[in-house]
Amino acid sequence: MSIQPVQAFEPPYLMAVFSSVRTPEDDGYAETLARMGEIVRAIPGFLGYESARTPGGLGITVAYFRDHESLTAWREDLEHQAAMKQGRADWYESYTLHVATVERSHGFVRNG
Repeated sequence: MSIQPVQAFEPPYLMAVFSSVRTPEDDGYAETLARMGEIVRAIPGFLGYESARTPGGLGITVAYFRDHESLTAWREDLEHQAAMKQGRADWYESYTLHVATVERSHGFVRNG
């Protein structure tokens, strides 16, 4: 399987950009991350996400949602809220969340 960015979608849609710096604490993080992926993928209107972490420790996750209702469903999910609370208590030194409306989107894939 090759690495590919999330495809371009027909605008408008929303993107939530979560930038973070982790603590050394790792207890339960991987399991919670996997569970959050399961939950968000089940939300109608969730389009996909991309995530990367720099060698210096900055993590960036960009999640794409069709509309405000799907993003609100993610934000208000009770398991997600519990994970956010634990993240502030244990896993993150700092984070920032930016939400924006995508007005233009296009992509390219090399063939061959």
